[in-house]
Amino acid sequence: MDGLIMAGQLLLGLSILVILHELGHFLAARAFGIKVEKFYLFFDAWGFKLFSFKVGDTEYGVGWLPLGGYVKISGMIDESMDTEQMALPPEPWEFRSKPAWQRLIVMLGGIIVNVIVGIVIFWMLTFKYGETYITNDQLVNGVNPGIIGKEIGLKNGDRILAINGQKVVRFEELISSKVLLGSPKLTISRDGKAIDLKVPESVLNSISEHGIEEFVTPRFVAEKISGVYDPAKEKKSKSVFAKIKEFFVKPKPVAPEPAPALEAGIKVGDSIIAINHKPVRFLNEFTDEVEKSAGKTIAIEVLRNGSPLTLSPKVSKEGTIGVAIGRGKLPTTHIDYSFFESFSVGTTKAWTTFADNGKGIWKMITGKVSARNISSPIGIAKVYGSEFDWANFWRLTGLISMALAFMNLLPIPALDGGHVVFLIIEMIKGKPLGDKFMERAQVVGFVILLSLMVFAFGNDILKLFNK
Repeated sequence: MDGLIMAGQLLLGLSILVILHELGHFLAARAFGIKVEKFYLFFDAWGFKLFSFKVGDTEYGVGWLPLGGYVKISGMIDESMDTEQMALPPEPWEFRSKPAWQRLIVMLGGIIVNVIVGIVIFWMLTFKYGETYITNDQLVNGVNPGIIGKEIGLKNGDRILAINGQKVVRFEELISSKVLLGSPKLTISRDGKAIDLKVPESVLNSISEHGIEEFVTPRFVAEKISGVYDPAKEKKSKSVFAKIKEFFVKPKPVAPEPAPALEAGIKVGDSIIAINHKPVRFLNEFTDEVEKSAGKTIAIEVLRNGSPLTLSPKVSKEGTIGVAIGRGKLPTTHIDYSFFESFSVGTTKAWTTFADNGKGIWKMITGKVSARNISSPIGIAKVYGSEFDWANFWRLTGLISMALAFMNLLPIPALDGGHVVFLIIEMIKGKPLGDKFMERAQVVGFVILLSLMVFAFGNDILKLFNK
């Protein structure tokens, strides 16, 4: 069920964006009197389609191959590779008969619409929900670095004060592109002293491998135990990804391990005081001590109904005892914006997303970031998550809209950006490039895109199997 919800959100989000992208090309073409023969969501490869209908000169439909969509513009060398039409004399309603500046607007139509959609989504989300952020200077307990944070020199309790000399107002800045793509200098306060730490350019590779939570999180105070794992009550549900993995790699039957906390008598509502006689105040102190004792029996001192009690669970080989612990509240600030204020904030968020895509691609090209960070629809579906939430759905759809705008602007033949480059060359030369050249460029573009798609799917499949 989880996999279906992920796939459903991905399909809905991409369908909306693809239809609007192609609508940008369609409206621009019709505005200049260019005939549009087809308008399809998904590809009707080899002539197969789910359904179609015709209105005027245009056939509208849904194909069977969910890898995007297209509009078939008359008199244009595109993914249809309609060389027969191009061999005939040009007609006044065809793309090739129009001035280069009109054709340029037609090719930019989809990108422009994706940018507008991204801005509108971020605008409306900001207007409806405002902004809530963790107030960094009120994080008196500092941060809790994960594997990645510790590698760059962060320690438990550090307070991060500035990024490249600029004061950190929102904790979220520490896990934004400003840090992950900028390789900045962090100024931290440790034991009353200011220390500078450099974030390496490879940090994004580490995050791709371990996850963003292994970079840095606020340091939480450990509160009462909120849950105790009971294998007898666990519902066995598997995601689509897990089922695919099991199809190829048959898992060996494993007997369920007993729940250490349950066997030891730990109960919901207990407050942990110490582990192995070491006082515990923060959540990371609890997890660190338990993980260090994997496979061993530990002494946990708890407070139950005001009375101290010592319990002795045996830690699992994974370094857990099967409890969930409540976390102290974080200092947050909420800001509401007016309708017009939201436009400015939403536009900034949209353009920041657009620029971040550019920075990420450039770092991949220059070898500073691994291409392992490229994700296919499998990876995107996992980001949408297994629970449907409208705010999260639209936020991710806005991010993808800006990403699609940037990707389509890349100067790769078969993408809008490739056509834009060829039209600019034509405008400079004063005459169009040859049909043969355009046909070969399309083929090269298809090969590049297909290779990238195979690579992206391979990336995500390997991540599933290695998880």
